[in-house]
Amino acid sequence: MAFVVSRESPSVAVVDLARLRSVASIPVEAGSERVIVRPRSRQVWVVSATGHISVIAFPELRVVQKERMGVGARDLTFSPDGRQAYLLNPVEGEIIFVDAGGLKAVARVRVGAPLSSLALSPDGKTLVAASSAANRIYFVSAQSRHVLGSADVGKEPGAIAILPDNSKVLVADTGEEKVTAADLASRQVLSHIEIGTRPGALLLKPDGGELFVLCAQTATLCIVDAFHDNVSQNIPTGREPAAAVIRRDSSLLYLANAGDGSVTTFDVQNRQVLVSTQVGKEPRALALTPDERFLVVADAATASLAVLIAEPARLAKVRSALVTTVPVGAQPVDVVIPDWLRK
Repeated sequence: MAFVVSRESPSVAVVDLARLRSVASIPVEAGSERVIVRPRSRQVWVVSATGHISVIAFPELRVVQKERMGVGARDLTFSPDGRQAYLLNPVEGEIIFVDAGGLKAVARVRVGAPLSSLALSPDGKTLVAASSAANRIYFVSAQSRHVLGSADVGKEPGAIAILPDNSKVLVADTGEEKVTAADLASRQVLSHIEIGTRPGALLLKPDGGELFVLCAQTATLCIVDAFHDNVSQNIPTGREPAAAVIRRDSSLLYLANAGDGSVTTFDVQNRQVLVSTQVGKEPRALALTPDERFLVVADAATASLAVLIAEPARLAKVRSALVTTVPVGAQPVDVVIPDWLRK
């Protein structure tokens, strides 16, 4: 099942990827922006621009809990065990701590500045929040719920990535042409990595060795050596790369290019584009099926979910990777495919 949220439709479309058709439309709050699977559960959480969280249960495929956490609340993330959830209240400059079982806010930690993005370290111990207004990142203990410190970064910090070994934080400085690296333990800036263009979304290689920086302005993919904090290569993509996903073995990277309606399949080891597939007009979100046989792409302009072949061996044998498209809600912006069969 793929769960698709659409900004202009007050519902979540559920697409059966075995039968390639929509099987449910679940009413939620208007302005949905993010959908995420709660770990160790059969729940999907939807965050709307109004600050509401709607909890969808599987296999019931209905909303079983709903709560408003704050105006504009966003950037939802979970503790590894799924017991706690964290999200931003950007205007108030606070991180909301949520008891995931009861969908209840149990604490609110203010950092003293409006916030723009949030990430949790892989070990679940430290939250890192960026403030684009203050040009700073803040470190907050997920256990004691205290602000541990902060560090000055570049202009307008946005997306955040944290290495799998919990050693380093990488922040996209969207107001200038660099990525800032900071030490998670000491909370000190390590370096400012000049990438030659303004960064957008960030994606780490599963082993943490490389950071892929999507650069919409120059239609490029910047590859950063995350261990040594230097740029290894800049590679052309389609126009306005907006989202990316990578296979577990790091062999292929898939890019959604919102500016020209294409998806680029990139060979990571050989540093070359394997295929570019037209999927619509404005692809904004991607997800791989758990078996990694297929890739689904949410296209905001055509209100559809495209299904593409993702297996390298099969890609080499077909003229087009596109299998089909399935209608969903208006302006889809996020999609998730839970791995419930394996769990």
